[in-house]
Amino acid sequence: MIVDFPDTNTSKISKALVKIREEGGAVALGRVLTLVIRTSLGHEEEAIEAANDASREHPMRVIVVSTDSETDGARSGRGARLDAQIRVGGDAGASEVVLLKAYGAAASDEEGLVTGLLLPDAPVVVWWPGESPEKASTSSLGRIAQRRITDASNHPNPVESLIRLSETYAPGDTDFAWTRLTLWRAQLAAVLDQPPYEPVTAVEVQGASDSPSTLLLAAWLGHQLKVPVTYGLTQRANGSSGIHSVKLVRESGTIDLTREIPNVATLIQPNQPTHDLALPRRNLRDCLAEELRRLDPDDLYGEVISVGLAELFESTEVGFQSRS
Repeated sequence: MIVDFPDTNTSKISKALVKIREEGGAVALGRVLTLVIRTSLGHEEEAIEAANDASREHPMRVIVVSTDSETDGARSGRGARLDAQIRVGGDAGASEVVLLKAYGAAASDEEGLVTGLLLPDAPVVVWWPGESPEKASTSSLGRIAQRRITDASNHPNPVESLIRLSETYAPGDTDFAWTRLTLWRAQLAAVLDQPPYEPVTAVEVQGASDSPSTLLLAAWLGHQLKVPVTYGLTQRANGSSGIHSVKLVRESGTIDLTREIPNVATLIQPNQPTHDLALPRRNLRDCLAEELRRLDPDDLYGEVISVGLAELFESTEVGFQSRS
């Protein structure tokens, strides 16, 4: 069910939620958290779809704050205005979705827009699918949240965004560039957990020029293994994105994990048969569901983004090198 509320306020929306629950039987007792999605006008649906899918694992209330600037609002002739929409039932997965579209001056107080709609005594997670604030933890929405999720890959300059995240990190921050590494990290850890248990002496990581995950993987490997890491960000002829390959050099030979085609990686090890492994690029639903499984700070991400990344840049002397 979808109910529209043009030119409204949060008090009316809150009362409407109560009425819808009473009349339709939808309850909020099973909701485990409130997810606040901060996006721009016209870019809401992809994030809502991902949240609806993730809600089947994490029942929650989803509040989408979609705004324009005061200048854009004035240009459109709308002035200060708040339009809302409530989605429950089949249109909201296992969640209830409140979509807030704020125009002009109504968009200036994002915290005020959502405060009256938060579930009582439930954790708050804020997700910026697009560009994020300069410092997420002290932003209007970030300061009310236990977890703050950004996505450096959607920034016009992903590498620059990653560097900013490293400089402004606070416990509770995370980024989907890190979440997309879960399968790669698990596979590499599994390989190193097998004989001959030799130390890694060098690492090489290659990825697409628009892939902040490549830098985080290089930083993680360098920080955990305490070895020199070389990395390159390139754009292949086939336009493949994400991480391309990882090479781990040991005395007995080189371990090579390469993803030449989407979703499938090839693992080559000394004295071992070559294996093709399922290694898909993770979608928004999978990334979001994983991050919602934990509401405490991700200490390993904190180490990698604030310490490992700096170590990577220092060891290579140049923070970013692009090869074409």
